[in-house]
Amino acid sequence: MNHTQKLMWRKGISLSVTFLLCLCLGSACKKKENTLGQNNIDQNELLSSATTDTFSITSFSYLNDSIISDNAPFGILGSYNDPKFGQYSSEIYTQFRLSGLSPIFGDVSGIVVDSLVLALEYVSPSSFYGKTGNQTIEVYELNEGLHIDSTYYSSDLKTHTGGDLVTPGSAVLDMDPTTITVVGTDTVDTQLRIHLNTSRADAFFSEWNSATGSFDDNDAFLSYFKGLHIKTNNFAQNSNEGGAFYFNLSDPASKLTIYYTQDGTQKTYDFLINSSCADFNHVDIDNSMSNVSTVINDTVSGQIEYYAQSFGARAVIRIPGLDNIPSNAVVHTAALILPVQHQTGSNYEPSADISVAITEREGDSQLFGIGTAAYNSYAKAYEVDLRSYIQGVVSNSTGNHGIILSPVLYNTSAERIIFNGPNTINKENPILKIIYTEF
Repeated sequence: MNHTQKLMWRKGISLSVTFLLCLCLGSACKKKENTLGQNNIDQNELLSSATTDTFSITSFSYLNDSIISDNAPFGILGSYNDPKFGQYSSEIYTQFRLSGLSPIFGDVSGIVVDSLVLALEYVSPSSFYGKTGNQTIEVYELNEGLHIDSTYYSSDLKTHTGGDLVTPGSAVLDMDPTTITVVGTDTVDTQLRIHLNTSRADAFFSEWNSATGSFDDNDAFLSYFKGLHIKTNNFAQNSNEGGAFYFNLSDPASKLTIYYTQDGTQKTYDFLINSSCADFNHVDIDNSMSNVSTVINDTVSGQIEYYAQSFGARAVIRIPGLDNIPSNAVVHTAALILPVQHQTGSNYEPSADISVAITEREGDSQLFGIGTAAYNSYAKAYEVDLRSYIQGVVSNSTGNHGIILSPVLYNTSAERIIFNGPNTINKENPILKIIYTEF
């Protein structure tokens, strides 16, 4: 069963491109065809009209090496092998907190643990990227504490203690947010339910019974139980297989639950993931065997196609010729059309939205957003409104250091985009359409 994730976020990359810049001016020769802004133009102030011209564009990709991924809106778990982009894998690190301070378990010698289940609730039935299907899950107990006021990056790793906690024989799970989940006799919102070794639940009861104070409050508990590392291990995953799945970690249904029987009575105890818990996504992307790695930081190789990917490369488009627009020009419209490659039914759908940003100076890492652009599935393209940006370049209030394209939620998705370059072999190539007037 193939599905593609429809949530509103996506990735960024860049390359080298030459775009057609249509400069259509509202003056004498085109006056009857261009009425945009005519009520704002004093005809006595018109000095000249621009002409249609072709501008050289440079586009390339660069990789971030420090992407903040802590306490994101969603936890991302899973891996896929993209025939164009290579291997993508995301893992979750998270804390857990007590569902009640100083719980009373009574005589633990009469407790029989039935199961220990880690439940992760899917965001929605469409909350994945790639394909549904079986993936092998591993869970480890952290040996290194997390902190809610710390910053964690997608490249960070934390040490763990002991071996894989997943119950032997239950590691392979069908990851599919469209299925029905039944807990006991109740149908609940769809979850991924991972059965862990009951010996870990026995250890919880033993710790409580030893009266060390580990269950007195959450600080003491977090010192004792630092959290879990949840990952997949899909060795030798085939091309075009797998997917990444989005989970609502802050939902009350996402939790670690002990199911146990005490003196003939069935009971449960929950360890919660909530907004007070530190968590982050660790992401690995291997583009080394793909053309993506060739295009990165190469101003030549991206002329045919260039790429964008969450947690990976961002796109940079530079248009040096914008500096040649007369300083007395008023920009009325400026639309940058960016066609993409996408086959209907593909497992890898383009991002629903991308963000558009600039930098203050050449080479700056700090980005300043100037807008967003939605994907037009009919045109198979994004249309970016650059009017304000280009007006700033013309008036010298904004530096012309390039336009950076990224997914709207760059650090909360697993998506990617293939853009058509100016020398594409496909039908549509990128184009910049500008209408301005000189005064």
